[in-house]
Amino acid sequence: MAATILIADDDAVQRRLVENMVQKCGYEPLVVDNGDAAIALLTAPDAQAIDAMVLDLVMPGLDGLGVLAKMREAGVSVPVIVQTAHGGIDNVVSAMRAGAQDFVVKPVGFERLQVSLRNALNTSALKGELQRIRHSREGRLTFADIITRSEAMAAVLRTAQKAATSSIPVLIEGESGVGKELFARAIHGSSERKTKPFVAVNCGAIPDNLVESILFGHEKGAFTGATERHMGKFIEASGGTLFLDEIGELPLAAQVKLLRALQEGTVEAVGGRKPVKVDVRIISATNRKLLDLVKNGAFREDLFYRLHVLPLTIPPLRMRREDIPHLLRHFLARFAAEENRTITGISGEAVVHLAQLDWPGNIRQLENTVYRAVVLSEGDLLDLSDFPQTIGQAISDGEHAHSEPLVVAPSTAPAMVSGSEIPIAPLANAGSLAMLTATGEVRPLEEMENEIIRFAISHYRGQMSEVARRLKIGRSTLYRKLDEATADDPADGGAQDTN
Repeated sequence: MAATILIADDDAVQRRLVENMVQKCGYEPLVVDNGDAAIALLTAPDAQAIDAMVLDLVMPGLDGLGVLAKMREAGVSVPVIVQTAHGGIDNVVSAMRAGAQDFVVKPVGFERLQVSLRNALNTSALKGELQRIRHSREGRLTFADIITRSEAMAAVLRTAQKAATSSIPVLIEGESGVGKELFARAIHGSSERKTKPFVAVNCGAIPDNLVESILFGHEKGAFTGATERHMGKFIEASGGTLFLDEIGELPLAAQVKLLRALQEGTVEAVGGRKPVKVDVRIISATNRKLLDLVKNGAFREDLFYRLHVLPLTIPPLRMRREDIPHLLRHFLARFAAEENRTITGISGEAVVHLAQLDWPGNIRQLENTVYRAVVLSEGDLLDLSDFPQTIGQAISDGEHAHSEPLVVAPSTAPAMVSGSEIPIAPLANAGSLAMLTATGEVRPLEEMENEIIRFAISHYRGQMSEVARRLKIGRSTLYRKLDEATADDPADGGAQDTN
């Protein structure tokens, strides 16, 4: 899913002009004709996510400065580019003081608007990343810090938000790298316990003989090497949240004591004489099927039902590909700043390629891939050549991974305009579709569908959001059909079986 740009202008001609340029830049335009409508969109309870705004300063009713004032009052931090037919210094100063990030003079040129939007999105992404890191360190992470535009994630977020209003035990399930700890921190940061400790424990990283000591504490002299008293993670998290990551790795002996702690609300240190009462909210996580472990006798059934009160399953990245462009922008902004690199963006060809990969390591793998590309890149725009380690990765249909190694044929994608993230492809000569084969038989429906999709991509110059809209299908469906088409036609740049 491309970044969404809100355009607010009372002049119909200017609105259409800016809308066309925003589309040409590869973004999704959202158009309103007055300031009140813009504020309504920005502050609605179920507001659509908006990444930046192009705002006319002079409008009847609520003008541009009024919109900026109301945004500030409502705490809306969307970057704003103001445009005006009057380029006086007073207007510019007033707009910038009111919170605008940039300004353009009507009629704005394509390159000027393109640069301004790119800078606004990059700055916003960096600001969001810095805020996310700060919130995580301070234990104030909330659901607003989770980067997603996916419908698959919407239901998970709604359930997690409801869970945050109580102390109900939550079990977060999902593959490694999908962000289970991020969700746990967001639940804690959105709950009444947010001012209390959030303590994370990786149960798979603790030696079996130290699990009880680390979780429940030990007294001095309780065992060899216990030279001082240790209070344990339960007491450390008292009043707050204890996050038990990889709970499926917990030894059976420790599971018995954990079950008792959950039932009684007390813990007993190793070598201790009496139990200590604790008030802890438990959030656990696993990348394994706990129910299968229960059936195999590796996990206690009674403990499973104590933890599995409110389960949350986070979908893998391959099931929410529309999040990939937004994650790329945020990771790029952060790593470019950390490495002191002036990288302006990622080419459209690279974004499309990265959005089609399976990412078995999920968000963590995507993050590390961008980090590597930023460090090794020699240009100011990341392109496909900066992600060589992904070229040989399999492209799946989002439902299963190929069991045999695949290689991607050399890309036949058209050249890119630097910084625009738009593939520039020659338009097809005609929009006619042959219905019959050379032998007079009706062509297969799938073959004609593939031809229509390829024509649409060429016609709309690689703007995948526009292609999906015109074909009246979802972007995920469009990418899936492209995957299937390229897998069936290796000569056309798809995946080829090395065997």
